[in-house]
Amino acid sequence: QVQLVESGGGLVQPGGSLRLSCAASGTIFSINVMGWSRQAPGKQRELVAFITSGGSTTEADSVKGRFTISRDNAKNTVYLQMNSLKPQDTAVYYCNADIVVPGSPPVNYWGQGTQVTVSS
Repeated sequence: QVQLVESGGGLVQPGGSLRLSCAASGTIFSINVMGWSRQAPGKQRELVAFITSGGSTTEADSVKGRFTISRDNAKNTVYLQMNSLKPQDTAVYYCNADIVVPGSPPVNYWGQGTQVTVSS
């Protein structure tokens, strides 16, 4: 059974930094796109960034220049380095990944989410 487990959330002051991690586990043949989304209270979930298996990245305009997505294919892990955090970055952050298990087509899996709170 495939699982995505996030870590690294917490409380940080405005201007601070956090690094989120998301590790995929289980019987995995390959992982295609991996990404991060977030959902603030009362708002819809929004895409933050994603990265292809080849390392190409795309970030939302709201986080460009502040957030960096990366991955370690050997560890089946995706990271989100968040710098210059603002109160409006407060949200539950979710990772997701298109994962191929042997004998099956790709399936999009989601993690359980990790809370990021930016406040003084």
